[in-house]
Amino acid sequence: MKKHEIAAMSRQELVDSIRELEDRLADLKFYKAIEPPQNPMVFRNSRRDIAKMKTRLSQLAKQESSEG
Repeated sequence: MKKHEIAAMSRQELVDSIRELEDRLADLKFYKAIEPPQNPMVFRNSRRDIAKMKTRLSQLAKQESSEG
């Protein structure tokens, strides 16, 4: 996911996307034990996307606390 796509998301969209990505990552880890993934970069990309979204959430929280 690109930076500008994450920046355009609302707070609730970010929370939902993080939850969805974490679930998908857990499923991938589970199936990794059974069969190796076709694209091992999926793990890295998913973790990075989750980190970007969590960073954006903390930035939004910091903005809200400074405004209010």
